Amino acid sequence: MTDGPWLVVGLGNPGAQYAGNRHNVGQMVLDELARRTGVAFGSRASGLLSRRPQAAVAEARLGVLPGGAPGPRVVLAKPTTYMNVSGGPVAALARYYDVPAERVVLVHDELDIPFADVRLKRGGGEGGHNGLRDTTKALGTKDYVRVRVGIGRPPGRQDPADFVLKDFAKQELGDLPWLLDHAADAVEAVVVDGLETAQQRFHTKP
Repeated sequence: MTDGPWLVVGLGNPGAQYAGNRHNVGQMVLDELARRTGVAFGSRASGLLSRRPQAAVAEARLGVLPGGAPGPRVVLAKPTTYMNVSGGPVAALARYYDVPAERVVLVHDELDIPFADVRLKRGGGEGGHNGLRDTTKALGTKDYVRVRVGIGRPPGRQDPADFVLKDFAKQELGDLPWLLDHAADAVEAVVVDGLETAQQRFHTKP
C-alpha cells in the first residue's frame, strides 16, 4: 500500500440548524473518527481552497496495521459549503495533499439502504445525491470510494428532499451512536485492509 495519505470526507450542510439532519450523517461519522483518533478539526484557508475556508480538516493515523504499527495517514475533512457544492472543496483538498481518486473516501447518507446498514463501493452512479454528483464533476471521475450510510426511505408519501433535511426520529436515535461507530469502523477497514476485504466484512450479515 502506498505511503501517501487517504482523504476521508464527510458530506453534509453547514450550520447548527442542519447538524442533526439525516443528510449530515457523513459529517457525524467524521466527528466519530476525529474522536477516536484524538484530533480536532481546524480550517484551511486562502492558500489551499479559496479566500475563505471551505473545509474543516484534521490529520491523523487511522487504525493499526498488522504487527501493531500505526495505520495509514488520513486527512479527515468536513466541507463547510452546502451539500450540492461539495465537489470544489473535495477536489481542492485532493490536489493539495496529492491524493489520487482511488484514495478519496466519501461518507454520505443513502436513502436506498435500510437505516443502520452500511455499504461500500467504488464508482457507480450518484443515485440523485447532489453531493456525490458535484464531487464526481469536480474530480473528473466516479472512481472514488463511497461509504454509504443507510438512512432508509421516507415513510408514506413524504418527499425524500424533506426527509433527508429532518433530524433522525426518536426511535432511530437510540441506534444512531452504534451506526456512527459502525460506519467509522467501515472507513477504517477500507484504509487499513482495502476495499474488497472491507466489503466482505461489512456486506456479510452475521
